[in-house]
Amino acid sequence: MFSSYSPLFVLSFATVVALAGHPGESLLHHRSRKHLAHLHRDNSANYTTRDAPAAKGGPMRLVDKFAGKHFFDHWNFFTDSDPTHGLVDYVSKDDATSYGLASVGDDNVTVLAVDDSSRISVGSNRKSVRITSKKSYTGGLFVIDVNAMPTGCAIWPAFWTVAGENWPKNGEIDIIEGVNLQTHNQMTLHTAPGCMLDKAAAPNLNNSKAFLGNVLSTTCNALLDSNSGCGVTDPNPQSYGPGIEKGNGAVFAMLWDSVGIRIWHFNRANTPADLSDFTPDPITWPVPSAFWSTTTCPVNKFFKNHNIVINTSLCGDFAGSTYPSSGCPGTCAEHVADPANFVNAKWKINYVATYQ
Repeated sequence: MFSSYSPLFVLSFATVVALAGHPGESLLHHRSRKHLAHLHRDNSANYTTRDAPAAKGGPMRLVDKFAGKHFFDHWNFFTDSDPTHGLVDYVSKDDATSYGLASVGDDNVTVLAVDDSSRISVGSNRKSVRITSKKSYTGGLFVIDVNAMPTGCAIWPAFWTVAGENWPKNGEIDIIEGVNLQTHNQMTLHTAPGCMLDKAAAPNLNNSKAFLGNVLSTTCNALLDSNSGCGVTDPNPQSYGPGIEKGNGAVFAMLWDSVGIRIWHFNRANTPADLSDFTPDPITWPVPSAFWSTTTCPVNKFFKNHNIVINTSLCGDFAGSTYPSSGCPGTCAEHVADPANFVNAKWKINYVATYQ
């Protein structure tokens, strides 16, 4: 999206440029990240300014695991107007629970949903959820395990990290993101001036190349090109949207250390055993989907004190601007008015974990 120790975070389960062969997909987006200071940080004790951890081999140590009945104890509900101009009203924890938009089932799966029962007038806002971790982090491994994610026309879900103050000075990392009928995940950095994506970055010693994805832009400066950032699309057509659920879920992992920032997407069947066992050793993993090397984007200069954010917007700066060319019917606002269009607008999360 647009907007202590060194942990690792792992997630299981996320100018217009269309990637050849995928009309309406892999869209480099223009968006606004105003009002990011309103992340509702829980308390100053969870806020530090240390550098990212040094890269290392061997299993990483589990720091936080957010899952099950106590999942929501670790998150704040954002209730301000959507800074990306979506047709959504983000609701409080009490309202989200009452409306059935935030729940944990008997199977311990956390569901974050968009209202799919209320018919609204065209141009009005639909109820949705945006949550922000109470803790902030500078570096580590971030993981999310999901069974499904929001998908469909007008829908703009994201799983990302961002600093609560001084955006874009302290950076933003979009781990899972896409819009409308997209099927390829888009991963993007948004930073202060000076950070660049190195397309010729050196690979890990165990790998033949640095990353697998398709580069959309090498300039990460959020103050240029309407904040399109430096994006990379995943070549896997099941890395976003309906393919996640069809593949029985997926795991996404973002590693932020002294080497740079790397993002992996694993289908359920191909998830590394060490990740499933909560003893991840990323140096043994296959080539990541995306990699931003610290040689051209020094992580300790551009990223610090990030909170984790999960949200689903509708239309807005990204899904709305690309809607006419997406293959979706009518207008974005007309689509939002019909609740039947949002039956599949749900995050189904097994856990979010952080490591160091």
